[in-house]
Amino acid sequence: MTDSKAKKPKKPSRQKVYTLLVQVGRKEDDGLPEGSSGAALMCYASGIDEAEAVRETVAILKQADLAPLDVTGYGTLDERLEQGHDISDDERGLMARALEENSVIVAQMTPFFGDKGASDAVH
Repeated sequence: MTDSKAKKPKKPSRQKVYTLLVQVGRKEDDGLPEGSSGAALMCYASGIDEAEAVRETVAILKQADLAPLDVTGYGTLDERLEQGHDISDDERGLMARALEENSVIVAQMTPFFGDKGASDAVH
């Protein structure tokens, strides 16, 4: 008896990786530094489209006891290259990992301190 699953070619994935900047506010037990008013998280998230990548990222951050407030999408690797973004090998590696693992990767976290609002600190 043969295994029919072994002979079926794997369908090409429709998943893409999107670069997202997520601003989070404070929440009890969020793990953010004491005295911070929130943070910006640079994430790489896989999804069939950007909306799915955003939904998955927000859901995972909520599970991690963070309080997502705003998400800004910067597109896929190809879209970012078309816009002239300089993308390092490390960043490309994280994007490849997010695609391979069908996951969300938080690449960087920048806490906000003082009176500056989250939108002021990101620019």
